[in-house]
Amino acid sequence: MKLEKVSNYVLYALSILIVLSFVAFFTIGYDNPEGERNAPQLTGFLLVVQYVLGLGGFLLLAWSVFVSARQSAGTDEVKATGLPGSKIVLFTTLLTIVALAVGFVIGFGEEDFTTASGVFTSAAMMQVVDTFMWGMYILGFVAVVALALSASGAFAQKIVKK
Repeated sequence: MKLEKVSNYVLYALSILIVLSFVAFFTIGYDNPEGERNAPQLTGFLLVVQYVLGLGGFLLLAWSVFVSARQSAGTDEVKATGLPGSKIVLFTTLLTIVALAVGFVIGFGEEDFTTASGVFTSAAMMQVVDTFMWGMYILGFVAVVALALSASGAFAQKIVKK
């Protein structure tokens, strides 16, 4: 089986896992009042899924960068989109930095608070969570748009073999 097919199957499986996780989170025990706040029952499950996907994504990114660097040592191969790989990496890196910066600015000014169950939450940790949550929202949106454009073939160029 080709690597591209495996990659597609993994993408589909992870997409289904993510959708099912969020559907379960919002439908099973979501309306669970705890004092003045709501405490969904599957919050821990959703956090574990997020951590596993985040760690898996980081490991795959590291592996992909290593393999790509080894295969294209000294060359700047033009991809099917017509863009050199180094420009794609630069754009992705800058977009990640901008998304995290926007998340930091949006979450700026959080205050310490104590939950209804008596757990103290610091403003600094709220800032970190807000930064990464907004960063994930922005990058997720860009990924969906890129996936739609890629699937449409709008920017693909025909590769002519010589």
